Amino acid sequence: MHRFARFAAIAALLMAPAALEAQGLADYDYENLSFRGIGVDIGRIWPNKVDATTAYSLRFDLGFLGPAVRIVPSLSYWNSTLKRSELERLAQRLEEIPVLADQDVTIGVEDLGNIEWSDVGLNLDAQAVWTAPYNVFTYIGAGFSLHLMNGRGGAIDGTFIEDLLDSTPAGIAVMGGLEYEIAQRFRVYGEGRYTLQSDVRYPGIKIGAAVMFPPPASAMRRQS
Repeated sequence: MHRFARFAAIAALLMAPAALEAQGLADYDYENLSFRGIGVDIGRIWPNKVDATTAYSLRFDLGFLGPAVRIVPSLSYWNSTLKRSELERLAQRLEEIPVLADQDVTIGVEDLGNIEWSDVGLNLDAQAVWTAPYNVFTYIGAGFSLHLMNGRGGAIDGTFIEDLLDSTPAGIAVMGGLEYEIAQRFRVYGEGRYTLQSDVRYPGIKIGAAVMFPPPASAMRRQS
């Protein structure tokens, strides 16, 4: 799965829709970036270490870096509880600590109680966008992210176990989605996404709505 995710991330960055013509590096210019819109969404994710949960995000459309390449940063959040299988693994690892192993201490899942794990993510995506009939926009892309992971629970607060769950890992993601303009400067969208980081990985789907703004006159002159 890790190899597939790495391959998909590289492929999404390199591929563009067949309908797009090849572009030179000179076509890509950060000066074309400008704030184009803001959106909110809600979705469902299925992590490998915690229970499936609801995820929320706030995304910002910064326009196009070059022909059909859109830059979209976002903030995301989710919170869930460790799966029983992960609690059992954690309990086993604790029993193997030399000090506890010498005393033949037995630790069960009930001793750990419920352990919650939350994530605040800062994401930066590059998306290849193209239009379809009926005011539909489609896209595929890849991105990088930085996560603030926080673990907590009555039995672990203030212990080294909490320290193990608190981390700031980096991550990568691949995504694809559809946007539909239901009214002028108002879009709804749906997206499928796979996120991979050192601590956890998960597929997810989400739906949202975005308000779009006209580009600045200076940006329009640069693109003309």
